[in-house]
Amino acid sequence: MTDAQDGDGDDDGDSTAGRRHERLTRHPTEGRGNSLMRWTDAKSPLVVSRNYAAVLVARASPSLRLKNHLFRALGMSVGEGVAWGLESTPDVFWPELITVEDDAIIGYDATLLCHEFLQEEYRTGEVHVGERAMIGAGAVVLPGVRIGADAQVAANSLVDSDVPPGATVAGVPARVVSRDGEDGEDGEDDEDDETSGA
Repeated sequence: MTDAQDGDGDDDGDSTAGRRHERLTRHPTEGRGNSLMRWTDAKSPLVVSRNYAAVLVARASPSLRLKNHLFRALGMSVGEGVAWGLESTPDVFWPELITVEDDAIIGYDATLLCHEFLQEEYRTGEVHVGERAMIGAGAVVLPGVRIGADAQVAANSLVDSDVPPGATVAGVPARVVSRDGEDGEDGEDDEDDETSGA
């Protein structure tokens, strides 16, 4: 479960930030208290308990075959050759909103979220991870985000907007640092670092 990690959801000027929010489905909640207090109105406790148990087993299992089998059984679309690091966590409320294409890697302790509980509503949105994309350890992907084929998400990043195919993003919030194998702003330094063993 998560709070709205990015505030009220308004476009903050980044041309890609609005796209995620436009793809979210908003579910107003009424009555006293925040929407998380009434999560049982949003999803069956039995379904969430089943999902949580399957995710818990998958998080601790070193078997990639078992992880993919369990996640497909929860309704996720999981391609061939997908690799999940230990402790990686797909959304336990709406795992059926997750698509991970062939040969993608979801790193250690990375989280794919398909929901946000807010004060007066909760929101749901699909998460799509493209073919051969890589999500680094500890990264968090928010609902409605699409990560393109061959894209890379650096460790501990917060992905709140789409990642173009072939791009590398890093930071909180994650922003593009290189595209399609291009180095950052100073490619010569990157090359020197590689040859010096840094």
